Formats: sequence, structure tokens, C-alpha cells
Amino acid sequence: MQKLDEIQKRLILEVADLHTMPEGAYNIRSNGKSVDRNTTANIDIISKEDGSGIDIKIKDGTKNESVHIPVVLSESGLKETVYNDFFVGDDCDVTIVAGCGINNCGIGDSEHDGIHRFYIGKNSKVRYAEKHYGEGDGRGKRILNPVTEVYQQEGSYMEMEMVQIKGVDSTVRITKAELAEGATLIVHERLMTHGAQKATSTYEVALNGENSATDVISRSVARDDSEQIFEAAIMGNTVCHGHAECDAIIMDHARVVAVPKLDASNVDASLIHEAAIGKIAGDQLNKLMSLGLTEKEAEEQIISGFLR
Repeated sequence: MQKLDEIQKRLILEVADLHTMPEGAYNIRSNGKSVDRNTTANIDIISKEDGSGIDIKIKDGTKNESVHIPVVLSESGLKETVYNDFFVGDDCDVTIVAGCGINNCGIGDSEHDGIHRFYIGKNSKVRYAEKHYGEGDGRGKRILNPVTEVYQQEGSYMEMEMVQIKGVDSTVRITKAELAEGATLIVHERLMTHGAQKATSTYEVALNGENSATDVISRSVARDDSEQIFEAAIMGNTVCHGHAECDAIIMDHARVVAVPKLDASNVDASLIHEAAIGKIAGDQLNKLMSLGLTEKEAEEQIISGFLR
């Protein structure tokens, strides 16, 4: 990572767990530009002609390979919109790691809006991890607005891990998916807001193919004066199974809103939504404090385990 300064390297570590350049395919983007890239025999990364993003093309039958595409912003006031399209062939088994880290020590707002579109071939398996992180002592905000579109063909499987734990002032996450016959989409969201931060997560999943299934699970903690909105809409258009769950801890003067929407247009569609919002249980705190922890230490221990 010779082309990155120490701040940028730390951001890469936070969002992609990378100490050095990874094996396999990767594209490192910093302050609006691609700074390093590697392709493999099975995975190609091509810049879009208008410079607005990249196309990632994964050949049929590619297995046990990975793609890393982290983004970092360390210039205050920088705003960008990037379009990344993933074309995953048939019978693949790959891991894709994205994520964005923003360091803002200035007065201008820094914003990254990433639009990711996934076209997943028949019987392919994709694990996708996306982590957002913010830091910096400037007055400028750290803003992230990701849009994810997923189009799954027959028998495909996708598991998405969406994580935002620290430092992002405002985020609106929109995720839409369409599933064909026998396709499965699993989503695990972990979110924590503090201060005056605001976070909105919207998931819309259309179960169009017979025996398609989805499980959308959000675990979140809202602290201080922050606000969270979680919206989950599942459309069951055939014989299918859909489940959405929001489990949130609310603290201080925060606000949490959970909005379920289940839309069944087939008698054999099975759709379930669960939501629970509440404070940390007193017996949990008392038990940990009886072991010698302070109340604050006990709270942090409970939150850490809850978001794990």
C-alpha cells in the first residue's frame, strides 16, 4: 500500500481488514481516484468509460476467489457518486469485500454515494461484506448513501453483511433484490448510531421464483440523540418464504422506528416480520456489575455482544 498515506491505510484496515494488498482481484479507490488494481485469470476489473466506476466480471465456475474494492476519503469537502456493477457467472463461489472509510478534519461535508448492482448467475454463491466507518475532528459531516441492487438467477445464494458501527453522521441505505426460482438472499445488518447521527435502512425483496427465500435481520443500538429508521418490505409472488427481523437497543434520548411491509400475492407465500425495541435489561447490568464491572463497562460489554 505504498501509494496510500497513514490515514488512508488506517481507513482501509477499518473497512476491509487489510494490512497489506490482498491476494486475488482488487481495486483501491482513494479521494475520487483508483490508486491500485489487480485482476486474475477469472476476475476482471474494468473502468467504466465515463470514469464513474468499475465493472467486475467473474467467469463461470470461479471458486474460492475474492474481490476487494474498498474506498477511502481523506479530503474534506469531497463528494462523489460511484457505480460498480458485478457480473457473477454460473456455478461460482466468491467473496466480495467493499466498504468506505471517511476521515474528515475540515469544515466541508465529505460524501460517498456508492451504487452497487449484482447480477448473480445460476447456482452461484456470493458472500458480500460492506463496512462503513467515519472519523475526524472537523465540523464537516461524514455522509454515506449506499444503494445496492441484487438480481439472482435460479438456485443462487447471496449472503450480505452490512456493518456501520462508528463515526458516520448521516446514511441512507437502500437495498433492492429480485430472486428467481430456488434463489436465497440472507442479510445481516449491524448498526450503531450516537450523538446526533441519523441512519435509514430500507430493504425491498421480491420473491418472484418458486421456492425462493430471504432472511433480513437487523441488530442496532441507538445512543444519545441519534435516530434510526428500519424499513423492510418483502413481496411474496409465488411459493416462497420470507422473514424480516429488527432487534434494537435504545438508549438515552434516541429514537428508533421499525416499519414492516409484507405483501403476499400467492396463497403459498409464507412471510414473517418480527420487531423488538427496548432498553438494556436491568438484570443483565446487575449481573455484570456484580462481577466487578462499572455500569458503563457493563453496558459496553452487552452492546458488544449484541452487535457481534
